[in-house]
Amino acid sequence: MAKLLTLFTLLPKAHQITLSLLVILTTFILMFPSEDAQASKQTRLVSQSADKSDIETNKRYAIPLAFRTPTAPSHNDRIADDESTDFISNDALASSDNSEDVSSGETPDDEAFSQHLAMLQTSTSDIDGMINDLDQQVATQKAKIKQQAANDDYSVEYYEVAKGDTLGGLFSRAGLSAKDVYDITQLPLAKKNLLKIMPGEEIAISKNAQGELQELTYRMDKVSTLIISQHNEQYKETVNTKEVVNRTSFISANIKSNFWNAAADAGLSGNHIMELANIFGWDVDFALDIRKGDHFSLLFEQEYADGQFLRNGNILAAEFINQGERYTAVRYTDGEYYSENGSSMRKAFLRSPVDFKYVSSNFNPRRLHPVTGQIKAHRGVDYVAAIGTPIKAAGKGKVVEAGYNQFNGNYVFIKHNETYTTKYLHLTKRKVNRGETVKQGQIIGTLGKTGRVTGAHLHYEFIVNGVHRNPRTIDLPKSMPIDRREKNKFAALSKQLMTKLKSNQQQQLASN
Repeated sequence: MAKLLTLFTLLPKAHQITLSLLVILTTFILMFPSEDAQASKQTRLVSQSADKSDIETNKRYAIPLAFRTPTAPSHNDRIADDESTDFISNDALASSDNSEDVSSGETPDDEAFSQHLAMLQTSTSDIDGMINDLDQQVATQKAKIKQQAANDDYSVEYYEVAKGDTLGGLFSRAGLSAKDVYDITQLPLAKKNLLKIMPGEEIAISKNAQGELQELTYRMDKVSTLIISQHNEQYKETVNTKEVVNRTSFISANIKSNFWNAAADAGLSGNHIMELANIFGWDVDFALDIRKGDHFSLLFEQEYADGQFLRNGNILAAEFINQGERYTAVRYTDGEYYSENGSSMRKAFLRSPVDFKYVSSNFNPRRLHPVTGQIKAHRGVDYVAAIGTPIKAAGKGKVVEAGYNQFNGNYVFIKHNETYTTKYLHLTKRKVNRGETVKQGQIIGTLGKTGRVTGAHLHYEFIVNGVHRNPRTIDLPKSMPIDRREKNKFAALSKQLMTKLKSNQQQQLASN
């Protein structure tokens, strides 16, 4: 009995409930027979009492029983039953002095009842078989739980990519096979990212207790993580991307010495300093026009994920005051910058085609040549920067000359239209060829010191109708303003951003 109870507790809950209901049902049937059976019993007792003299002791009698399905009788049916229904016939009573067996007729209801009782009876051998089956199920379940626990017993190791490392070498250090490398690098994102891992980057590898790879994670950037998981010997890849939130920040500063230092001291990144210079570079020469007391303010985006700073975003609006002249810029949905009234900040030509450190020689019709020592017109501007600095096309046009000579070194000439031509001399390398069409800002070469020069610089010439003009001071033609269909939408955005910029300026002024 104790063994049965122990096995019962090991059964799944659903089996315990089913078995309990079966026991209760069997007990109920055996303890509480149907109403017809009770009535038959009472009738038999009455009949026996009435004919007491006819029954002899030490004799066995056969009593045929008839069961009927209980129904809800009507009132008339109940009266009829009380008056005439007799479940036991006196004529059916028979006795036998010598017979051991007594036969009795069985009705269909008797047979069904007997079958039902037989179904409820379980032999000892059947119980033993059930116990053995339960033992086997319990053992199997324990084995599954043990295996699952082993699979869940992960170990995580971090592997830093060393100089000269390959993905195969890194996987080998992690105890993984060449097949793992092959299978994983067949996945598109894994192939794109893992085959280009750089020294110092890190890969996390999770393995189960059997040493099988379960998961590999690689941080692609500050926001996205590549996750490669293995299930049923198949690899799949997913990307976990953090939600990026943009916040608007404000910076304002007065220039005391130079623009770069003032911007850096105010907290601007190098990229934002260059972007601000490019935005206003059409109107302000940041190498030569900046004065003490000039002022700038800007609103810009900063990206955050999980409350952590990620990177700086776009400049949304800015103001620059140079020598008392006020310039404004608003970024629109097309990615271009316009003045607050919708005029394009971009001109048809770049003011300077290179990010330079300083001007070594200005436009001068009567310059003393540093090499020959003779008075000769310097018909362009010399911009000094590091060798290899990209040179950009000042405007869109067609390359009419691209070559080399002993005076100009490597050079490129671009004709923009019938009025304007620009020239670029002393390049280290040319990136375009004669006959090519170029866009404004396209890289056409790199700065160098080829030809007759004393140091690395770009000699840049700006020609209008065949006459050399000073590229630093000439009034450059403007690009197209904001599209008329976008004018109202832009005006609303411009008002919102410039109001916010002014509000921040006032708050900063009040706090100083």
